[in-house]
Amino acid sequence: MGCMYSTNNGRKNFGNCECIILASETCFSVNEIEALYVLYRRLGSSAVDEGLINKKEFELALLGNCGQRNLFVDRVFKWFDLKNNGVITFEDFVRSLSIFHPSTSETDKIAFAFNFYDVRNTGYIERAELKDMLLAIFEELEVTPSDNLVEAILEKTFVEVDHKQDGKIDQEEWKEYMARSPLLMKNMTLPCLKELTTTFPSFFISSEVCDSDLRAARDVCGSKRSKSSSKIQNHQSGPYLDIGS
Repeated sequence: MGCMYSTNNGRKNFGNCECIILASETCFSVNEIEALYVLYRRLGSSAVDEGLINKKEFELALLGNCGQRNLFVDRVFKWFDLKNNGVITFEDFVRSLSIFHPSTSETDKIAFAFNFYDVRNTGYIERAELKDMLLAIFEELEVTPSDNLVEAILEKTFVEVDHKQDGKIDQEEWKEYMARSPLLMKNMTLPCLKELTTTFPSFFISSEVCDSDLRAARDVCGSKRSKSSSKIQNHQSGPYLDIGS
C-alpha cells in the first residue's frame, strides 16, 4: 500500500520512495512511518482537513492548548515547523519525532535540547532566555510559581551549569550538565516510538515495501534525500530542566 498523500487540495504525492527516504534518514522503519502517517492525518484533520497540521491543530491535539499565546508552545511548534511556513508537513512530523526515538544518539538529543533553550540563536543559553522559558513551562502546566521560586531555580541551575561564571551556558557546559542529569536524557526519549505498530495497533498499515529492502532501495531514492534537522518539543517529554531536583 505505502503511505500516500492525496493530490487533492494541493497535497503532494507521498509514496513508497518517500517512505523509504524517511526511513533511511530517521530511526523509524517503513511500517512505522506508515503508522505515523495515519496518526498525522488524524491530527491534521481535527480542525481543517487540508492534509497538513496547522498551529491550531498542533496545540489542540498534542498540547491540549489552543489559542493562548505561550513562549513554550510557540517554541515547540517552531521546532516541528522545519520549513518555517506556518504548517507541519508529514516529513517535518516524522523528522521531528525521530529526535525522541530511543535509538537516536545522545549527541543529537543534547544538541536539540540546547538549541531549544537558545531562543535568540546566540550560541549560548542566557539567564533571561531560561527565565522566560521556565515561566512559559509553568504557564503551560497551569502553575503559578512565586518570584522567589523562579529565582531560586535559575540560581541553582547556573551554579550547577555555568562553570565559567560568565552568566551564560555554552554548549560544552550544557553537554556536561546533561551527562550528569539522567532524568533530562530520559525526558528526551519516548520509548513508545520504538514499538509504534504494537503500541498503536490501529495505526498499523501493511507495507508493500519490506524493511529488509530498505538498503537496496535507498540508493534508488538517494538523490531526493532531504537534509532537514530533527527538531521537536513537548512539555511532557521534552528537554526541560529538572526543576524538582
